[in-house]
Amino acid sequence: MTYDNTLKYLVEQYPEDFIRYLLASEARDIQILKTELNQEPIRADSVTFLQTANQILHLEFQTLPASTPPLPLRMLDYWVRLYRQYNCDIEQVVIFLKPTTSEAVFVDQFTARNTTHRYRIIRIWEQDPEPLLLSPGLLPLATLARTDSPQNLLQQVAVQVSMIEEEATKQSISVCTQLLAGLVFEPELIRQFLRREDMRESAIYQEILEEGLQEGRQRGIEQGLEQGLEQGIEQGLEQGLEQGRQSELRLVIRLLTRRLGSINSQLQSRLQELSLAQLEDLGEVLLDFVSEADLMNWLNTIEN
Repeated sequence: MTYDNTLKYLVEQYPEDFIRYLLASEARDIQILKTELNQEPIRADSVTFLQTANQILHLEFQTLPASTPPLPLRMLDYWVRLYRQYNCDIEQVVIFLKPTTSEAVFVDQFTARNTTHRYRIIRIWEQDPEPLLLSPGLLPLATLARTDSPQNLLQQVAVQVSMIEEEATKQSISVCTQLLAGLVFEPELIRQFLRREDMRESAIYQEILEEGLQEGRQRGIEQGLEQGLEQGIEQGLEQGLEQGRQSELRLVIRLLTRRLGSINSQLQSRLQELSLAQLEDLGEVLLDFVSEADLMNWLNTIEN
């Protein structure tokens, strides 16, 4: 969820960079469409409407090849809904982020009897990093591109980030770069080249965390309600809020693992007992931790 919200932020803040890279064209007056589509709403990761070209660029970012329903069927479903609503040319691009040998990342069409639907596939780890290094909005993705020397590539991206003149932009791009680099790099290596303080100071980092939490809560509530009104709205809401807490717990454990390394089972059990509010507090302070002892001290304080 953190990666989804990071990429959503990048596409919405720097749509020109993605259009230039994926469509090899310049565009102005770009409108960001709502990602929720009509008819039993579904959400696409990013839908960008090019008013001047009367075209929609639909981006899907995937960290894992597995999907329910299968990705080819989802892409057909998105296309039909978009075409029905906007009746214009639609360019669909699926960008796989994490290296894998799964055959699913080579599938670029949906096929059934009398029906074939094609879309573009980009395996980012096979892409030349040079075009990605030219635009601020694409720098975070450059960390995942093709290279014979991952450490040199990360250093090159860090240098480009440091050259961004506007401080708030530099800080936001640094945060997004660190988050996406976490897909392929160890936290210690990332900290060698990028300022960890940007995480703590950045407003976008807090926005990404908050949006992820809100999305987890909302989906949890929806799932709880879908289990049937006959079980009672109160029960459904409780289940939904618990799923929201579980989403926040997974996010906190992921961030702690990146910060401190593997968390032992005893500490993980104690984390399981934290309330949603306590998990939110932990998400704000964990960037100051340097060892498991800091986490243990924080837990002891909370429990006392």
